[in-house]
Amino acid sequence: MINSRLLIGIIIISLFLFGFVFPQAVNKGADFVNGKTSLGLPHFWNMPFRFGLDLLGGTHLLYQADLSAIEQKSEAMQGIRDVIERRVNFFGVAEPVVQIQGDDRLAVELAGIKNVNQAIRLIGETPFLEFKEEKPDTQAILEAQQKGERLNEEPFQNTGLNGRHLAKAQLVFDPQTYAPEVSLDLNEEGAKLFAELTKRNLNKIIAIYLDGLPISTPVVQSEIPNGKAIISGKFTPAEAKLLATRLNSGALPVPIKLISQQTIGASLGAASLTKSLKAGVWGLILVGAFMIFFYRLPGIVSVIALIVYVLIVLTIYKLVPVTLTLAGIAGFILSLGMAVDANVLIFARMREELKAGKSLNQATHEGFSRAWLSIRDSHITTFIGALVLYLFTTSIVKGFALTLGIGVLTSLLTATVVTRNFLNLFIGQRFEKIRRLF
Repeated sequence: MINSRLLIGIIIISLFLFGFVFPQAVNKGADFVNGKTSLGLPHFWNMPFRFGLDLLGGTHLLYQADLSAIEQKSEAMQGIRDVIERRVNFFGVAEPVVQIQGDDRLAVELAGIKNVNQAIRLIGETPFLEFKEEKPDTQAILEAQQKGERLNEEPFQNTGLNGRHLAKAQLVFDPQTYAPEVSLDLNEEGAKLFAELTKRNLNKIIAIYLDGLPISTPVVQSEIPNGKAIISGKFTPAEAKLLATRLNSGALPVPIKLISQQTIGASLGAASLTKSLKAGVWGLILVGAFMIFFYRLPGIVSVIALIVYVLIVLTIYKLVPVTLTLAGIAGFILSLGMAVDANVLIFARMREELKAGKSLNQATHEGFSRAWLSIRDSHITTFIGALVLYLFTTSIVKGFALTLGIGVLTSLLTATVVTRNFLNLFIGQRFEKIRRLF
């Protein structure tokens, strides 16, 4: 039976998704209508797709860390990764990728970056941790900065205490309140400096800077002579752990060196994008032609469902947002075949039921109900494969796995809901007389 409300809902949602995915075309149409009439049609929100390094152009940098003097190598690499990721974010790069590769290498992908040399200089610096104390006019500077004044003045001054004096920072919990805190253990030289520092700064701020930026501004509650301090505050466990990681990254003398640099020009990225889009369009056309040739009217319905599928998937890519790479587009094109595969199972079963002499209504019902188990199992196994690839591989393969996984889940919706509701439009006594269309 036709669910008219659901069918109308699918059509309305599909039209809206088309405007969201292709706003330029819809906005041009709105401008044309507004020029001829006084309707004042609004524009669709133009939210762009995100493209990766291989499509947008940019730089791929590979660094190697010197971990010869480090015991906790994985923690050291995590700390370095965190610091470099924060540095990269200052460039305003679209979807920067900072990944640990192997035991001592760090890959940095900067899509669309222009000043590559500046990026290399900043990323290549070893993280630097400093403890700073208030100046005589610190409070006046801070109050002025809150008003947007004296922004170029540094409110804190150097103390000589820095990352080489910090032995360890770790997440701990207050034994009474169970609130998350960060404990600091200083070496012998650092303990002496810290004792003097806390003695002369009671009830004042000691700011902790990493790479020239404050990451914590605790107030000294008492003199600390033994080099063991606690930073408390309204932390969540995740925030306290992140602060400890940043402190450790600044304390670790882990130099990194650039061992590989690859620059991809915007023209090469644009050419790759054009070829990928052509492949997607041709894939859609050939799949549609195959379905119409072999399954006739149901094939046309499957093409309509496939168009709805494409609109839903591209909308998800924009909203998540998914960073599209060549591998990701390959996953999308492959998912087109998966989306049609479900319709093939349904239509093949329908054809068998029609040959057995059943009515269109019975054949359609049997086609969907009996093909469902095969559709479910094939999609679940493919999704599991995509999930494993996403969890245990590098960024290039992750892009492929993510787009494939999204496509698999979406095709379940379009095959079982969209295809069925559109196909029900053609079930009735009129079409019983022209069964050859099926």
